[in-house]
Amino acid sequence: MGTMLGMTDSRARVTITLDQELLSGVKAAVDQGRASSVSAYIEHAVGVQLDAESGFDATIAEMLAGSGGPPTDEERAEAQRLLSTHAA
Repeated sequence: MGTMLGMTDSRARVTITLDQELLSGVKAAVDQGRASSVSAYIEHAVGVQLDAESGFDATIAEMLAGSGGPPTDEERAEAQRLLSTHAA
């Protein structure tokens, strides 16, 4: 049976280094009740970032599928030629 997110046995302890201003902001969020702990705040932030990256990857995949896929070697060469003739 799978473990639900949020259960203690599904977590791993890590050590991270944060800029002092970022950490102060996180602690302020906890003090204001926007998060239950520093760990909960950071866990949420990481989840949001992973979701954003996943959504971006899906969008790119859809765009590539709609355009016929990734550029061919010939298309890349033509793009490089065009870019190099306009670079000064």
